[in-house]
Amino acid sequence: MGSVGPPASREEVNGFVSLVWENVEVNGYVTFMLAYFSESGLQGGVHYFVTHSMDETIRCYRTMQQMLLRRYGPAQVFDTITRELRPFASTWNLPGGLVRLRVNTRQGDPVTLWYSSPELTRLILGGE
Repeated sequence: MGSVGPPASREEVNGFVSLVWENVEVNGYVTFMLAYFSESGLQGGVHYFVTHSMDETIRCYRTMQQMLLRRYGPAQVFDTITRELRPFASTWNLPGGLVRLRVNTRQGDPVTLWYSSPELTRLILGGE
């Protein structure tokens, strides 16, 4: 990913600063990108992929999933994508953080690619 310019918005919540960028290209797709920072640096981020049809949404998910499988190896996969419009996700629980690619076509949610550091993952999910 190249330079994204200044963020479109900035917000502080619970000791985290969130920044939003619009029109960020990822693997040929346009996304909205949010990044979460603490005093110790980047803690997480999410890309919301902009697609214009169900076929494009499914193609986007599959393209991103294949790229991530090549990069991170096998994933925990909840993959029931059919024309019945069900949710599906792939998750990589890596030493450097959690990476999750998901979409819920039944609810019309966009394809999302999420990263959270171990610190942010503990805060969100609780536990250790």
